[in-house]
Amino acid sequence: MSYSILIVDDSMPMRTVLKRSLTAAGYAGAKILEASDGKEALTVLAGDWVDLIMTDYNMPEMNGLSFLKKIKNDALFKEIPVVVISTEGNDLKIQEFMDSGAAGYITKPFTPENLRDLIVSIIGEPDYEESIDDSDDEFDF
Repeated sequence: MSYSILIVDDSMPMRTVLKRSLTAAGYAGAKILEASDGKEALTVLAGDWVDLIMTDYNMPEMNGLSFLKKIKNDALFKEIPVVVISTEGNDLKIQEFMDSGAAGYITKPFTPENLRDLIVSIIGEPDYEESIDDSDDEFDF
């Protein structure tokens, strides 16, 4: 199963870092969708199903907390796990996100290994392409 992941961050360079981190973490085969804020992410969700949302907190138009609360109150989207990735690392802010339905929280800066461990705990292992055996072995059925 190949995953579909929505990255929501107002910084294009950060979205690029997240895409590269996902690749390094083993999710190279994932379909990656992007949005620059919560409002745009809602538009993306209206047209595509995703298995995981990764969102920043500080964004224009609709910040990550408002976006999280909005989708967790929507019957169609409330089961999609949301990982918050932010520089906001104080315990009260993290608890507010978790109380609002976030599946996980990771502070910037992060390593691909940290990101991978968190994502695996939420949606499972990345989909590695199985190697194809091109040998001429015969199968006895």
